[in-house]
Amino acid sequence: MNPHSLRYLITVPIMTVGAFLIAIGFNLFLIPHQLLSGGISGISMMIGYITGGNIGWLFLILNLPVLIWGWYAVGHRFIMWSVYTVIASTLFLQLIPVMKIADDIVLGAVFGGIIIGFGSGLTLRYGGSSGGFDIIASIVTRKRDLPVGMIIFILNGAVIAILVFFTKNWDSALYSLLSIFSAGKVVDLIHVRHIKLTAFIITTKTDELLLKLLSHPRGITIIKTRGAFSFTERDMLMTVRTKYELAELSKTVTSIDPHAFINIVETVGVIGDFSRPKD
Repeated sequence: MNPHSLRYLITVPIMTVGAFLIAIGFNLFLIPHQLLSGGISGISMMIGYITGGNIGWLFLILNLPVLIWGWYAVGHRFIMWSVYTVIASTLFLQLIPVMKIADDIVLGAVFGGIIIGFGSGLTLRYGGSSGGFDIIASIVTRKRDLPVGMIIFILNGAVIAILVFFTKNWDSALYSLLSIFSAGKVVDLIHVRHIKLTAFIITTKTDELLLKLLSHPRGITIIKTRGAFSFTERDMLMTVRTKYELAELSKTVTSIDPHAFINIVETVGVIGDFSRPKD
């Protein structure tokens, strides 16, 4: 079995589990207490509470414009997995009954947020998202070095603020914020896109690697090196990537140059433009 097929077989169940956890958090913890998860799912819940509409189908319909935007702004693979997760979440929302697991609204908010955050974090870590503001946050992190979970919390907080403005229901809004905050913290524990690593790649196939790697919006520096034992001259490519991007980088390098030497070190901080220069 080739690596692409193996990765596909691993990703499908992980995305499915993530969608299942999201549906569990909604139907067993948040919806029974009339709480919002924020973002597009929160908007779906708000509309569902007011009109009695099906929250799962509303979740799918409202995600469509964001998924289309992400198709052009983020990348096709990411959005394809996001579409899969959104559809799977919608189906699980139909299958899992709405049932109150925790009578205490605080427990419902906290554990609902933890479960949803775990599901969302899994989908983000393995190359997709649960739709909604996850996609918007992923677009932002490609241009700004910020944690995904905190971006989602800020965006969702804005939705809650709108809810308070129109309904004046502070209790539900604050409990919903507690759930959103819990979800955001768990997402940042699982999704490590904002952790930086520096890769030093010693290779004899510089041009082939640059042709492939420079399609990614990260800079690369070429350093001339010479082996102390063999005195063979080679190029060393230095690039800073996020921890989330490391697997893709390693796969690209080894597929082009199986004999490349890759040294990866953790980066404490980055000063300057993290993206590839435009010139």
